[in-house]
Amino acid sequence: MDMEQLYEKARKAAEASYSPYSHFRVGAALLCDDGTVFTGTNVENRSFGLTICAERSAVVAAVSAGKRRFVALAIATPDSVDPVGPCGACRQVLSEFMDKDSPVRCGGSSPARLDTSIGVLVPFDSLHELAEKL
Repeated sequence: MDMEQLYEKARKAAEASYSPYSHFRVGAALLCDDGTVFTGTNVENRSFGLTICAERSAVVAAVSAGKRRFVALAIATPDSVDPVGPCGACRQVLSEFMDKDSPVRCGGSSPARLDTSIGVLVPFDSLHELAEKL
């Protein structure tokens, strides 16, 4: 599966967003090492701290199904013209399960895409640094 196909799955997932407070829909599509794709969307709560982001929603779905190795991620934010990357909490969770060279594609409503990697999003990831030294 190429990154644009993965992004289209994220865009479709954003349609299910529950975002009555921010009105900012987010969808995520997570590609597992076996080719399985899990999607997630943001689910807001009036107690903002209890909101779950689309990226973590996808991770939870995948881990709940027994998957632990993810090789690519796409994030769609259709209510933003420009691509929006994952928040800090999501970056930390994603780095738990993805190699630093794992690709990430972000896109908004414009045709512009931001292609990056987990290593760029989490540049000083002690988990990966320790693993490299072992």
